[in-house]
Amino acid sequence: MHPLLRISEEVGDALAEQRPVVALESTVIAHGLPYPGNVETALAIEKAVRESGAVPATVGLDGGRFTVGMSADDMERFALGTDVPKVSSRDVGGVLAAGGPGATTVASSLVAADLAGIPFFSTAGIGGVHRGAAESFDVSADLVQFTRSKVAVVCAGAKSILDLRATLEYLETLGVPVIGYRFDDFPAFYCRSSGLRVPRRIDDLGDVARAVRMHWAAGLPGGPLITAPIDEEHALDGDLMEGVIEDALRAAEADGVRGPAATPYLMKAVSRATEGRSAAANREVLISTARLAGHLAVAYAAGSDADGRAAA
Repeated sequence: MHPLLRISEEVGDALAEQRPVVALESTVIAHGLPYPGNVETALAIEKAVRESGAVPATVGLDGGRFTVGMSADDMERFALGTDVPKVSSRDVGGVLAAGGPGATTVASSLVAADLAGIPFFSTAGIGGVHRGAAESFDVSADLVQFTRSKVAVVCAGAKSILDLRATLEYLETLGVPVIGYRFDDFPAFYCRSSGLRVPRRIDDLGDVARAVRMHWAAGLPGGPLITAPIDEEHALDGDLMEGVIEDALRAAEADGVRGPAATPYLMKAVSRATEGRSAAANREVLISTARLAGHLAVAYAAGSDADGRAAA
């Protein structure tokens, strides 16, 4: 085991036995919904992974190491703590050195998953290219980390507050494969479609798993991005959300909010404007993508077993 990892017994046993595992972030606990909704959501996400046949591994930083497989007590402490910072990949070294707690984002969760040998990670919506990035150069670290960590990411596209066309273009430039599972369009977080097509659609989970395996067999870096939209009954109207987001962007500009503070500011503004409907949709898409990631991890593990038997 890597010296910077503290792996729970459940996750460690699953990895040792080559059973399917899905990594999950902890930002949703420390910087998501108010308590106790944050813990309830985190546990619901883990339940969805288990119901799919995989083992959940929620990631955090604590005591100078990554915790891979947070306990219920860990989650309570992160949920109630007032000094648990959001930690992206650039922050990992400093937080580990200080020994303090830290809630992982997509990018830092991928660092931990890669160290632990977990091939799949689930989130609701990835970060990406921010609107106005031509002037601000504001691009999420998530995109670059996709090229560095040998982990496939399952998500509902990118957050609606972003420039989704530019995000897809940047993913293409980085060489990150984007696969739409049973859906032609790139999803927009709590909206089913961004109006943009994914480069490749695959309808069978076994075929998706093989595409992930072939990406790595070819020696390519990072991992593919697998997208699936929020369920129809929980989705928000795209045109309505665009107006809400434009209002939130103007408010952020007026308040001088930029950089890392922009995303949480905008997400809270959108939640207020939708009277909590966007927060509810966020919860639902976290659960649905976790379930899909679990099923994909199971299909990947089954394919690996088959490959091993064929080789023998």
